[in-house]
Amino acid sequence: MKNRNYIYLNVKRFFDFTFSLISLILLSPLFAIVSIAIKLDSKGPVIFKQYRLGKGGKKFKMYKFRSMVLGSETRPGSTLPNDNIVTKLGKFLRITSIDELPQLVNILKGEMSLIGPRPSRLEYECFSKEQQRRFEVKPGITGLSQVNGRKFLSLDQKCEYDIQYVNSISFLLDLKIFFITFLVLTKNNY
Repeated sequence: MKNRNYIYLNVKRFFDFTFSLISLILLSPLFAIVSIAIKLDSKGPVIFKQYRLGKGGKKFKMYKFRSMVLGSETRPGSTLPNDNIVTKLGKFLRITSIDELPQLVNILKGEMSLIGPRPSRLEYECFSKEQQRRFEVKPGITGLSQVNGRKFLSLDQKCEYDIQYVNSISFLLDLKIFFITFLVLTKNNY
């Protein structure tokens, strides 16, 4: 079992790295267009950096395209639909999940994986002992809670999906989540 887990983790890291590197190269024109559009849409940096909790509960800086007005990141809690702190362009970036693409750099750095629990915000550090199991694996850009309606789930429900993923981790589950993510994105239900 331990040897199988070692093989799985190494193959997963190889896939994550290769997929992210190729995606960053292929998407570089899109990155340039989005960067210019963000600068034209509102003041502030193109990339939003926020500390999140990763594997082992370690802090790391997660990258996203900035989708909110400058200074709004200090406001506690999540943004709401039609929130006035989200820029006009930011609404589009969020609906299409383009704002998440800079996390491909986090994957290259080994801080994240393509598939896994979403990285937790620091203000949500108080997890139960069972919920802390989500930190046994690297966080991902997509995962079970994302393909099961993440916008409509409570924090506890998201944690349940994360624990389910940790308990069932496998190549097959990762492939399933990977392909369902694309189906969900094309339906704009993400």
